[in-house]
This record gives sequence, structure tokens and C-alpha cells, in this order.
Amino acid sequence: MSENHASSLAFGQAVIGPPGSGKTTYCFGMQEFMSKIGRKVAVVNLDPANEGTPYQCAVDISELITLADVMDNLKLGPNGGLIYCMEYLEANFDWLQEKLAKLKGHYFLFDCPGQVELCTHHGALKNVFAQLAKWNFRLAAVHLVDSHYCTDPGKFISVLCTSLSTMLHVELPHVNVLSKMDLIEQYGKLAFNLDYYTEVLDLSYLVDHLATDPFFKNYRRLNEKLVEVIEDYSLVSFVPLNVQDKESMRRVMQAVDKANGYSFGDLEQRSLEALMSAAVGADFHFTSTLAVQEKYVQPQEKTVEQEAMEI
Repeated sequence: MSENHASSLAFGQAVIGPPGSGKTTYCFGMQEFMSKIGRKVAVVNLDPANEGTPYQCAVDISELITLADVMDNLKLGPNGGLIYCMEYLEANFDWLQEKLAKLKGHYFLFDCPGQVELCTHHGALKNVFAQLAKWNFRLAAVHLVDSHYCTDPGKFISVLCTSLSTMLHVELPHVNVLSKMDLIEQYGKLAFNLDYYTEVLDLSYLVDHLATDPFFKNYRRLNEKLVEVIEDYSLVSFVPLNVQDKESMRRVMQAVDKANGYSFGDLEQRSLEALMSAAVGADFHFTSTLAVQEKYVQPQEKTVEQEAMEI
């Protein structure tokens, strides 16, 4: 790659995930974190349903179209309205290009709509990402999933299927993130250690665990086939995240930088080291999934499944 071409590239993240997964909070937290280490960050709100974003917004789709206006004028529901908004953005790429052209030299965070269909089978949002690639944007998809789904094996299998479908449809380098780690046990206990979920280990144990539930025992063959599909692709894994934790944010940022090819200079590296050194000894110090487990998940007695895994 020539030096001139490399300098014309724009790097960033397409922040996706279902409603309530923490996309807007993530963009706000990542903007603040990156700004502290000297990275110029521009947040682009591509969610026409967002009303009053907490972050400093460089480009806002609400200047072009809003979900409320579409629902009111076209009498569409929220799902149909969001699809219409994304298709309208497709038809007005010149507006987006003009806005982004004023932000050369920035690192971009694209806050995307939460409608799952836009990331699993509808083409509008995928086409937006493809157009950005033509404009020399190098993006990685950051797919946020609420970590409390880990406490329900049935929902976790559903999340795995959705994550895999999203990875195959969106066609971007992908980082799956378990968000809200500090709240993980408000919804129940984990059946296995946290690394079982982040690394997506042998899912047959999850099927066995589901078989003990009266509701799911009649769906064992269906669950077996679903986990076979997930394991056959071997693509899905997760990075745990708490946006209030500096070390957690650093690990996610570095995973995304590796995915989209972003390389920062010595000044940013020194700023990052200074920021992290200030966190040592405070609430921010952990470096592994095991440490996350110790910090956010209460000790529990080993289950039959866990003992079987150790054997």
C-alpha cells in the first residue's frame, strides 16, 4: 500500500446490536476513552430513532430523516419505519459523503440502529457499510450483546445464532462484545464459568443443561442442530465489557484496532500507558476473563456439567 493511499484511509467502528444492548453508551464511553489518549474521534449517529444523544455528535442522521417523522407521515410502525429510513439514507449518500468529508483525520464511531433485521438479512445497512468502504473507510463491526443473556442458556443459543447471522451478513471484520458486565448477575446465576461463554466452548454441555428444563427438553434435537451450525463455522466469541472500566475499554479498543487494521503512533501509545498507569490500584485493574469472573460473578458451587467438563 502506498503512503498516499494509506493516509487517505479513514478508520472506525460500526457499532451494532439489538435495542438496549448499550450502543449509544458504548459510543459515548469509547469517544471519551479515545479522546483521552489523543485520538480524534467523530461519532456519527445513524440511528434515526435516537433522541438526545449523550455524546458529542459530529454527524446526525436526524438532520436528514427521523423515525418519528416517517411513522407520522407514512403511518409505518417502528420496524418498517427504520427500514424506510435506512433505504432513504441509501438514496441520499451524497448527503452523508458531504458531512464525512469535513471530518478528515478523525477516527469514526457509527452508532447504528438496533433493529436486528437490518443486520441479519435486510440489505440497506449492509449497503451503507459497502459504500463507506468505497470511500476508503476501514471499519470493524462491534456487535454488542447484553451479557445477561448468558444467564439463560436458551437465550444464549439464540444470541449465538444472531451473532453468527450478523457476521455472515454484514461482511465486516467483527468483534462481538458482551456488554454491561457489571450487571451480569442481576438476572440470575451463570451455569458455567464466564470463559465458557466468551470463548464459546463445547456447546453440547449447554444442550445438556437445557435438557433439564421441562420447557426445552422437547426441543433437544432442534438445539443440537443449532449449536452444530454455530460450531461448524467456529466464528463466534466474545470480549467482555464494562464501559466504566478503563482496562476493559482498552482491551475492546485493541481488539477492534486489530480487526480494522488501525495502527497508532508513539504519542498515542504513551498517552494510553499514562492513562492505564493512573488506573492501577483502583477499581479498573483486571486483565483476563478469569479476573472479570472474579470481579463480577459471585462464587458458586460446581454444577454436574462443570464437573463433567473438568473430567
